Amino acid sequence: MANWRWEVFCQNTIDNEVVAGCFASGRDQTYLQWMLQAWGWTVSVSVSALLLALIVGSIIGTMRTLPDSPWLVRFGNAWVELFRNIPLLVQIFLWYFVLPKLIPPMKSFPPFILVVCALGFFTSSRIAEQLRSGLQALPRGQRYAGMALGLTTTQYYRYVLLPMAYRIIMPPLTSESMNIFKNSAVAFAVSIPELTQFYLQAGEETSAQIEIYIGVVILYVISAMTINRIMTFIERKIRVPGMVVATGSGGH
Repeated sequence: MANWRWEVFCQNTIDNEVVAGCFASGRDQTYLQWMLQAWGWTVSVSVSALLLALIVGSIIGTMRTLPDSPWLVRFGNAWVELFRNIPLLVQIFLWYFVLPKLIPPMKSFPPFILVVCALGFFTSSRIAEQLRSGLQALPRGQRYAGMALGLTTTQYYRYVLLPMAYRIIMPPLTSESMNIFKNSAVAFAVSIPELTQFYLQAGEETSAQIEIYIGVVILYVISAMTINRIMTFIERKIRVPGMVVATGSGGH
């Protein structure tokens, strides 16, 4: 039976002395405090990237279904194929190392912004595909009814098609929201002090890799389960009784 060292979370990161209550005061901090700060970075990156992905993905997904705008459809298709087919880690390196050389003002951008853009645009391509599937799953009669009422393209998308499409894609959107928390782990590659970066550094400093790893995994599970519960609650609130939900193609 292994000798667990759970007291490692109460150790001071400066001199490894165990702190009563596991929370140090002043400039010092325990490994538990460090881990919670890293969790905060993970949540910040994930939520920011999710908001960006929802906005951009909604725009691109709508573009791909516009009946009289072939150039916008082509642009939307190109966006999805570009960001969905390049590995996320490669995209983060492109944003961090390549684009600042091509666009000098980006050199002043903090790594947090670059990681959020990489993760957000990567996820936006998947949300765009899901929204396109949701819009195309709607009966054509809804579009024609909006046109018959004299609504413009913008109006019948805003008031008729998109509200129904979002209800259809809630299950795959929930899965995508959970994935973005897990995908945020690649941020360690550009030294964002999130949970994976904490595990690598704290595990090396304390030689208690298993205990640190379990603590990090628990926080990832809590994050994923929380977003799942939130999205499930939203899905129940906006569900239309009797509507058949189509999962569509979300790239899974």
